[in-house]
Amino acid sequence: MNGLCSGRVAVVTGAGRGLGRAHALALAAEGAAVVVNDLGVGLDGTGAATGPARQVVDEILASGGQAVAHGGDIATTEGASSLVRTALETYGRLDALVNNAGFLRDRMLVNLDEDDWDAVLRVHLKGHFLPLRHAAAHWRAEAKAGRTPTARVVNTSSGAGLLGSVGQGNYSAAKAGIVGLTLVAAAEFGRYGVQVNAIAPAARTRMTEAAFADTMAVPADGGFDAMAPANVSPLVVWLASAACAGVTGRVFEAEGGRITVMEGWRPGPTVDKGARWTPAEAGEAATKLLADAGTPLPAYGAQ
Repeated sequence: MNGLCSGRVAVVTGAGRGLGRAHALALAAEGAAVVVNDLGVGLDGTGAATGPARQVVDEILASGGQAVAHGGDIATTEGASSLVRTALETYGRLDALVNNAGFLRDRMLVNLDEDDWDAVLRVHLKGHFLPLRHAAAHWRAEAKAGRTPTARVVNTSSGAGLLGSVGQGNYSAAKAGIVGLTLVAAAEFGRYGVQVNAIAPAARTRMTEAAFADTMAVPADGGFDAMAPANVSPLVVWLASAACAGVTGRVFEAEGGRITVMEGWRPGPTVDKGARWTPAEAGEAATKLLADAGTPLPAYGAQ
C-alpha cells in the first residue's frame, strides 16, 4: 500500500475509539503498519476489554492494511515497554508514536478528590511520558549505532491545557503538562533524529459529547461534519511522516477544516528598575504593564 507513510510503523495509544481510532485508520490508509493500543476502559477509566483495539485492527486488515493489537496499560513501565517491543517484534522497526490515550473524571476543584486527580494525571501525563521514554531509548540506540531514524512523536494536548477549562482542573493540568513535555522532548531528542510535536484537537468523542452536545451533532443533511474525529487525523498523519522534516516543538490546534499554529508564552510588556522594588512600587509597575498587555482568552466554561 503506497501513501505518505508507506513503509513506516506507527504506534497509536488509546486507538480503540474516537480520535485514536481515526488516527490509526488514517495512518494505515497512508501505508503505515499500525500498533493499535487500547485498554478498552470506560469513559472514567474503569473496566477493561480487548474488543475495541481488536475491532480497529480488523478494520485495517479488511482494507488491506497491516495492524496488530496491544492491550497493555501504557501508564506502566511494563505496558509502555511492551508497546515498543510489539512494534519491533512484529514489524522490525518503529517510526512514529502517537500518544492519545486518556479519560475524564471531571469535578469542580473544591469537589475533586485525590484519586480523581491522580488517575487523570496518570493516564494523560504519565501515559505520554512512558511510551515516549521507551520509544526514544530505542531511537537513541539506533542513532548511536549509526542508523539515525526519521522518527516522529505526536502528543495530544487540548484547548483545556492551553486555556484551562472550568470543572476540569485535573485534565487541564495534565494537558498543559503535555505541552511542556513536548517542548523538552523536542529539544532533547532532535540529535537522535526524533521530531516531537503536539496537537490540541476538537472533535466529537466520548470525552466531549456530553459537554458539547449542542454543537457536536452530526449534520442531518449529510453535509460536512465539522466535529468528526477523522478531520483531525490528516494533520497527525503528516506529523507522523517523513514529509514534515524540520517541524518540531510545535503545537497545532485542529478542528473541522481548520488548522492553527498555537503560539505559547512569550515575553510581553516589561520594565526593569535595576534594583529591588518595594511592594507598592511592584504593584504600580505591574498595573502599568497590564494596561499595555493583551487581554487573555477566558478559560473554557468561564462566565
